[in-house]
Amino acid sequence: MTMESSTLDVLDQQLLQALETDGRAPFSKIAAVLGVSDQTIARRYRRLTARAGLRVVVLRNAERLGQDHWMLRLRCAPDGAQTIAHALARRPDTFWVGLAAGGTEVLCMTKPRTPGDHDLLLGKLPRTPHIVDIRAHQLLHTFFGGPRGWLGKLAPLSAEQLAALTPPLPPRPAAPARISPEDEPLVAALEADGRAGYPELQRATGLSESTVKRRLTALLESRAIYVDIEYSAEALGYRCGATLWITTAPAALHSVGQALAEHYEIAYVAATAGPSNLVATVVTQDTAGLYAYLSGEIGGLEGVRHVETTPYLRRVKQLTYQPTR
Repeated sequence: MTMESSTLDVLDQQLLQALETDGRAPFSKIAAVLGVSDQTIARRYRRLTARAGLRVVVLRNAERLGQDHWMLRLRCAPDGAQTIAHALARRPDTFWVGLAAGGTEVLCMTKPRTPGDHDLLLGKLPRTPHIVDIRAHQLLHTFFGGPRGWLGKLAPLSAEQLAALTPPLPPRPAAPARISPEDEPLVAALEADGRAGYPELQRATGLSESTVKRRLTALLESRAIYVDIEYSAEALGYRCGATLWITTAPAALHSVGQALAEHYEIAYVAATAGPSNLVATVVTQDTAGLYAYLSGEIGGLEGVRHVETTPYLRRVKQLTYQPTR
């Protein structure tokens, strides 16, 4: 892989992957692994927040929490799509909101905060003016995405650097994870700033530092939450993004999903209910790269019957909504 069009240098890219690997790692640890000073890492971090929209946030793990997870396709009247996209982006239960299909389709992922909460699907959206058609695809199994980040496929870190920054992975708990009501203020603070220090988390929760550390460790080890980053792929030279709606033969669903997960162009892929049985997010440097991927690697996958490609016109929200950006 090459990133000739990137506006970020190798150290910037390494810092991004370091934060994707452990978003709460101290700058001193990252600096030691990358062989630079703490001040250099702090300065690069500030620059990435300004130039590449970098943010570190904590997300709820829908799969571990047993929550429904949906991809919405909303066909809209042209004069209403942007308003609807921004209204969805302001909601705390949405992410990856984008305008597609020439600005007449809104794509959105949503995770209801509580089991059985379908107010968005059954209440608000059907009553929203300018929405012509609603397609809701329940996500059944994630092959790539969520806690596994796309930057690892670009591999700016060496294997030794990656190993030094990767936190120990606890055994997968057998029981479903849970976020208790007492933990909600802690999770809310981390959703706003995944690198919030313990003094800030103490103020947000009213708990002692030792209790905050213990509760945060327990939540991370149960995988109820995980730390993630958002950033502009354009700053890395990847200016073309699209959603792929893939239909496979039923027997090939799992093998195709696994194969897609290994492609470096794929940032996210999951099995889904609906007319297609896989949805994937593909990122390439330009439209020529998208065509090469569709006609090459996708075209060569055994069991793929149909592919619908929906290029993004503009992203409105990744993990957080920042209207002034």
